[in-house]
Amino acid sequence: MLGGDEFISSPPRKTVRFGGTLTDVLLKYQKGETTDFELLKHQLLDTEIKDAQIINWLQEFRASVAYLTKDFEQLVSILLKLPWLSRSQDVVEEYLGFLGNLVSAQTVYLRSCLRMIASHFIPPRVTIREDDVDISDSDDDEENLSGTFNTCHRALQTIAKYVPSTPQFLMPILVENFPFINKSERTLECYVHNLLRITVYLPTLRLEILELIVEKLLKIDVSAPRQDIEDAEETANNSDIKEKTTEEGLFDMEEDEETKENKDAFSTSDMMAHPLAERLDILMNILFSYVKDICQVDGKLDVNKTKDLYRDLVTVFDKLILPTHASCHVQYFMFHICSFKLGFAEAFLDHLWKKLQNPNNPAVIRQTAGSYIGSFLARANFIPIVTVKACMDLLVNWLHVYIDNQDVGTKAYCDVTLHGPFYSTCQAVFYALIFRHKQLLDGNLRKSLAYLQNLNFERIVMCQLNPLKICLPSIVNLFAAITRSKKTIDPIYQIWEELSTEDLQELKKPFKKCTTEDEDDDFLKGETPQNDGMVGIPPNSYDSNILSPASSVGSPPVTYVQRHL
Repeated sequence: MLGGDEFISSPPRKTVRFGGTLTDVLLKYQKGETTDFELLKHQLLDTEIKDAQIINWLQEFRASVAYLTKDFEQLVSILLKLPWLSRSQDVVEEYLGFLGNLVSAQTVYLRSCLRMIASHFIPPRVTIREDDVDISDSDDDEENLSGTFNTCHRALQTIAKYVPSTPQFLMPILVENFPFINKSERTLECYVHNLLRITVYLPTLRLEILELIVEKLLKIDVSAPRQDIEDAEETANNSDIKEKTTEEGLFDMEEDEETKENKDAFSTSDMMAHPLAERLDILMNILFSYVKDICQVDGKLDVNKTKDLYRDLVTVFDKLILPTHASCHVQYFMFHICSFKLGFAEAFLDHLWKKLQNPNNPAVIRQTAGSYIGSFLARANFIPIVTVKACMDLLVNWLHVYIDNQDVGTKAYCDVTLHGPFYSTCQAVFYALIFRHKQLLDGNLRKSLAYLQNLNFERIVMCQLNPLKICLPSIVNLFAAITRSKKTIDPIYQIWEELSTEDLQELKKPFKKCTTEDEDDDFLKGETPQNDGMVGIPPNSYDSNILSPASSVGSPPVTYVQRHL
């Protein structure tokens, strides 16, 4: 016999447990004998349960999954709430095996298992008690969190291996568990990141997951009006300036160079002052990173993978972006992917062009498509001028045909409800001309001016539909100083360049005879239009006061344009 001290210091030979085998406990419960069953639940709910005890139970449960019918739903619920992710690796491995066995034998618990896993896609909440007050916060230890997420994805892959129908049951659960947009940036960031990871090993869900993410991003986007964001940034900047002015000169001691650099780096943080804008910026950057990682392998573009992702993103764009009013930033995902290769930009422009010219599409969709075309031609600096000219030829030709058809009708008067697509197309051409004028006039000036004159803007602007009255947008503030995801978009974004005096004089010559003294004719006089935007046209192109990020409107190949001229 062991003495008292020897007993305490010696390791237990076997895990101590009360009651019979698990199978016996379950069979007794079905017969109405609940004592051992209640004892089993008590042990599983014990927060101080040891890893060895958990492993022992899990091994028995794995061997007895055939008995875990719906009658034992409460017991399975307790098992799914075990803190297995925070336990030893041995517990984790045993639990993954248990999940696989459970869903294989009892598919009735598939949804419950998937809900449990999805619940771990955000940082766990911990409660800290200070001065008799419970303070809730996120347990955001980067190393532990990364390991937790990796294990959760292993669990999902394990379940999907045993139950091929997992994706169709998983998607509604991912929708249900999506955090509210007012949750912390970190919570939203982790959840979106994990959703995108799922698309890698469950590719059949990619389109639905992208739709879900973009839908949530749009809710944030339209909930943060552009003016609110700018006001918040201005207030924050003024506050920084005031604080700096107050502090300077008080203790103007020499600083260590490294300390000074760190201070400067902190003060120039990219964080947005507006909370929703900050959330949107973070989530957009995650989406941009995902697009780049999928499309580029070892720094080289994988054309086939990019094509597949492009198709999904265009589908999302059509379903969610085009019908959404006042979207300011989310649509930049199309601008981003189209910047990888000209062919994608051209395909996207062709896609939008078909929507614009198709009379069977709703007028609002046609108008929005036109807005994106003009915006993209104006803003995407990766679109060569030859493509811009080819698109302008296509659009201007369509405008002239439209005018021809109206001249013989009874509706040839200025009315945005009747001629919305026409005005939207006019705006697209104006945008492209104003933002690309230097490239259009580069080289042989005489030849360039002849090209512009051949477009016959005189007829367009002087027609009875009076496009200048309706659709001249504001260009002065097209792109505000503060952008979402600015670092990603800036290198591929065309900024506004003022016309020089010489350019103005040259541009006036071909159109001199068609200018009038009408107060709205400032476009022809080479002046920057000052009105606030298109009247009656949805302001969700990439450029309408940044109402939408530079939509990647690609241009159709030159051969395509020529066939339709």
